[in-house]
Amino acid sequence: MTKHLKYILLLLLIWPADCFSRDIFQQNIPQNTPQDSLLREIVAGYGQARVLVPFSGREEIQYYSRNMSVSSVKGGRMEIVISPLTLEWFISQKTAYEILRVPEARSFLTSSATGQQAAEWESYPTYPQYDSMMHSFPVLYPGLCIVDTIGTSIRGRLVLALKISTDLLSAENRPRVFFTSTIHGDETGGFILMLRLADYLLRNYDSDERVGNILDNLEIWINPLSNPDGTYRPGDTILSPVRFNANGYDLNRNFPDPATPHTVRQKETADMVSFLRKQKFVLSANFHSGAEVVNYPWDSRRQRHADDSWFYSVGRKYADTVHRYSPAYYMRDFNNGVTNGYDWYSINGGRQDFVTRELQGREVTVELHDRYITPESQLNLLWQYNYRSLLAFAENALYGIHGSVSDSETGKPVAARVFIKGYDRDSSHVYSDTLTGSFVRMLDPGIYNLSFRANGYAEKEIKSVLVEEGTRTGLSVVMVRFVSPADTADSGGLTVFPNPSTDLISVILPPRQYGRINVMILNASGLKMADYFTEGHEGIPLSIDVSGLKDGVYILQLRNRKSGMTDRIRFVVAGKR
Repeated sequence: MTKHLKYILLLLLIWPADCFSRDIFQQNIPQNTPQDSLLREIVAGYGQARVLVPFSGREEIQYYSRNMSVSSVKGGRMEIVISPLTLEWFISQKTAYEILRVPEARSFLTSSATGQQAAEWESYPTYPQYDSMMHSFPVLYPGLCIVDTIGTSIRGRLVLALKISTDLLSAENRPRVFFTSTIHGDETGGFILMLRLADYLLRNYDSDERVGNILDNLEIWINPLSNPDGTYRPGDTILSPVRFNANGYDLNRNFPDPATPHTVRQKETADMVSFLRKQKFVLSANFHSGAEVVNYPWDSRRQRHADDSWFYSVGRKYADTVHRYSPAYYMRDFNNGVTNGYDWYSINGGRQDFVTRELQGREVTVELHDRYITPESQLNLLWQYNYRSLLAFAENALYGIHGSVSDSETGKPVAARVFIKGYDRDSSHVYSDTLTGSFVRMLDPGIYNLSFRANGYAEKEIKSVLVEEGTRTGLSVVMVRFVSPADTADSGGLTVFPNPSTDLISVILPPRQYGRINVMILNASGLKMADYFTEGHEGIPLSIDVSGLKDGVYILQLRNRKSGMTDRIRFVVAGKR
C-alpha cells in the first residue's frame, strides 16, 4: 500500500452532512507543514481536495475566486476545491485551512447493474451505457428527437445533446430551451435527472397534454453530461469523480468574461461556446449539486440585471413547486431556495453570466442536492421532487413577447436589436434571429415601450405593449430601410452589431485581429474620433463605446500590432435624443 493511499484511507469516513460545523485550524500556519504534505497526497491520489478557509470579507472571497475554484460560501467559511493545477499556489498563500474528508472512493454503479437497470434511473450508467442510452432515444422515438454532438472532451469522450421537437427538419421559429448538467464532474444528481427528463418528455408526448404543449411549441435540448472526463475518472465507471476537466480546470469558471480576458479556454468550453452561439437558446438551466437553491445572474457583479425581478420570479416558481412535492427541509437554502449569484458569492467565467451577457439568453443555475455525489438510493427522490419544476421552467419560454421583424419591401427577416426603453440596460436587450426574424422577450407582467434598430433601417418604436402573467403577446414588426447597404457593408473581415447603434457596438473579429490591436474611429470627414490599443480574443466580441458620438456614419479601423493587418468597416450612430 502506497503512502498516499494510507492517507486517503484515513480520510475515507462518512462525508459530513454539514461540513461547515467543525472547528477551523489555527491561522498563520507555516508553509510545507505536515498538513500541506497531506494535502498534496490527497490531490495526487484522488485528483482533487476540498478545504475550508475562513474569511472576513467579500474581498477575500473574490481574491480566492479569481485564482481557485470556490464551490460554496457559508457561515464565514468558503469551501475551495483544489486541483493539481492550483495546489501549489494555494499552499503558497500560507492561509489557515481545514481539509474536508473525501467521499468514499467506490463505483456508484451497482455491480449487478445492466443497461436495462440503468434505464430505470436508480443507478449510474457506465460511460458506454450512457452513450448507448442517448443514441437509443431516436431509435425508440423517431421523428421526435435526434442526437447532436456538442464536441469532445480532452480525453476524446463525446459531449452529447438530445434535440426534442415535433418538427426536427424545418427551420423553426420555435423558442429553444436548453437543460444541461454536470459541468462539475462530481455533481452527479443532475446527470440522471436530465436523462430521465428526456425519457419522460418522449414517453409522454402522446398521452400527457402538458408535455404535448411543450413539445408542440418549443424546441427542447438536453445535455446530461457536460464534463465526462471529470465524472468518469479514471475509467468508464464512476469511481472517483472530480470537479475539473482532465487538465484540472473548473469549466464553470472558464467562459468568456471581460474581467478575465486572458483565461486559457479549454476544449470543452470552446466547443460549448460555439454550440451556444449557434443555437441561440432563449432560456437555459445549468444543474449542479452542493447546495439546494436556484441561483440567477449576475454572478460577477453587484449591479442587478434589468430582469432581476423576472429572474427571481422564475426561481421562486421553481423552488415553490419543489416545496409542494418534497419534505420541508429540501431546497431551503438562502432565501428559501432562491438567491442572486453575487449575493451568495461572486465568480468570474461562469456560464450563466456569459449566456445572459453575451448571447442575450436567460440562464439560471439550479443546485439540486446538498451532497455533491447523489447516492443511487436518492436518485428517484430527486426526480420526484424536481420534475414538475423542470416542466414549469421550460414553459417560461412560452410567455412574454413573441414577435417577428421583417423588411417592409421584401418581407424578408431582419436582424434587429429589440430594446425596451426606460428598462433595458447592460446587454439585457435581445435580438431578432438573422434567419427567421423571430424574437422572444420574457418579462414580468406590465406595459412596455419597445424600440427596434437594425443595420440600414430607421428605428421602429412600438409603445404600450401589454404583457400579462402566463400569456403570450404577439408582435409583427415591419422596418423601413434608410441607409444604403454600401454604407454598412462588411469589409470581408469584420462584423458590427447592432448597426445602427446609440451607445455600444460589438465587433466580431477575424483571426487576423487576435492579439494586440489598434482601434481607430474616423468620422465622415476623416477626423479621428478615437484612437487606442486593446486586446482581441477568439470567441469574444470586441465592445466599443460610441455613446459620445453624434448621429452619423463612421469608419472603424482595426490594425493588428504584430502583423500589421488592417480591417475597416462603416457603422452608423443613430437615434440620439
